[in-house]
Amino acid sequence: MRPLLCSLVLASLLGPCLACPSPCSCSTKKNGRLLAECAYKDLQEVPEGLSSNVTILTLSANRIGWLGQGSFAEVPEVQSLWLGYNQIGVVEPGAFALLVHLKNLDLSHNKITDFPWQDLRNLSGLQILKMNNNRLAGLSRDAFRSLKDLRSLWLNDNELTTLAEGTFDNLPSLSQLQIFNNPFNCSCKVFWLKKWTERTSVSITKGGSTLCVAPTRLKGRAVTDIPDHHCVAPSVQLTYLSNLDNTVMYDGLTLTLHCSVAGSPPPEIRWKIQTSGRRVEINGPNVARDGNVKQSQEHFLVFKNGTMAIPNFSKEDEGTYTCLAVNDVGTRDVSVNVALAGSENPAEDLLRDDPHAGHFGGRSCYKGDEMDPSGAGEKLVIVYHMPRESKSGAGGAMSQVHLGTLLLVLGIML
Repeated sequence: MRPLLCSLVLASLLGPCLACPSPCSCSTKKNGRLLAECAYKDLQEVPEGLSSNVTILTLSANRIGWLGQGSFAEVPEVQSLWLGYNQIGVVEPGAFALLVHLKNLDLSHNKITDFPWQDLRNLSGLQILKMNNNRLAGLSRDAFRSLKDLRSLWLNDNELTTLAEGTFDNLPSLSQLQIFNNPFNCSCKVFWLKKWTERTSVSITKGGSTLCVAPTRLKGRAVTDIPDHHCVAPSVQLTYLSNLDNTVMYDGLTLTLHCSVAGSPPPEIRWKIQTSGRRVEINGPNVARDGNVKQSQEHFLVFKNGTMAIPNFSKEDEGTYTCLAVNDVGTRDVSVNVALAGSENPAEDLLRDDPHAGHFGGRSCYKGDEMDPSGAGEKLVIVYHMPRESKSGAGGAMSQVHLGTLLLVLGIML
C-alpha cells in the first residue's frame, strides 16, 4: 500500500509538469527546460492544456491565423516561442505582453500587416526577433525601444517603404539587422538610414539588396547610395524691417520679419510666436497671392515667400518670434525677441526695464540685420520706437486701405 501511495503522490507532483496536449509531444531537456513540440500538426489555433512551466514552445508550420490576448496565458515562463510558417494575420494587443521571460520570438513567414508594438515594452530580455516575410508596411519609431538585449532583428521581405529616424536607437546589444527586400521609397525621410549604416557596427545582412523602389531616379540603387546632395538639412536666416520703405501705413507700427531658408528638399516655413498672453503656431501662409487673408481673424499675416507682418504692433505683441525651416532631413530655427519702447531712446527704456536685455554677446541688431542661426539658442532683441505723439486715425475705412496697401506691397515680394 505504501509504495502505491508514494507512486500516486509522485504522479500528482509530476503530472502538471508533464501535461501535454494530444497533438504535441513534450519532453524535458538536459538543461531542465520543458519542450512542447507542436510543429507540423495542422493546428488552427494555439492548443490548450500546455504546462505552465513550458520554456520552449514550437508551433511552426501550422495553420494558425489569429493570436488573441490569452493565447499564451498557460505558458507565462516560455523563453523561446516559434510561430514561423503559419497564416497569422491578426495579433491582438496583449498577446505577448505578459511573456516577460521571452528571449526568442519567431513570427516569420506569416501575413502580419499590423503588430501591437506596445507588447514589446515588457520583453526587455528578448534577444532574437524574427518578423521577416510578413506584410508590415510601417513600424512605430519606438517599437524596439525597450529591447536592451536584442541581438538579432529580422525585418526583411516586408512592405516597408520608409523607417522613422531613430528606429534602431536604444538597441545597445544589436549586432545583426536584416532589412533587405523592402520597397523603400528613398526620399530624404530615409536619408538618416544611410548615415546610420555608415557609422554603425551592426552587421546589415545583404546590404546590397536594400534597394530603392522609388523615386524613379533612384530605382534599383541601394539605400546606402542615396546621393548626399539630394538631401541637405535646412538653413535659416531671419531679417526684419521696422516699416516698409520707412513709410507708416498704419497709425501704429508694422513689424515685418522675413525668413530665408535653404535646403533639399526645399524646407517648409513655420512660425512660433510666444507673447505674455498667448502662444501661436502658424504652419503655412495665410495670405494668398491675390492678397486675400485666409483667416480674417488672424493678427499675424504670413506670406508664401517667408515674410510675416504684424500690423499695428503693440505692447501685447511683444515676445519671441521663431522661424522654423523643416524638411525631411531635419529642422532648424532662429528666434528674435521683440520689445516696444515709448521714448526717444527706446534702448535705454528697455535697459531700464530689464538690465540684461541688451547683453547678447556684445552684439547689436539693426534694421535689415540677419539673425545668425549658428548661435544655437541665441536670441537677439529688436527694440521698436513708438513716438510719443500718436497719429490721428482716419477711421475704419482708412485702416482697410492701409491693410490693402500692405498686402499689395508684400505680395510683390512673393
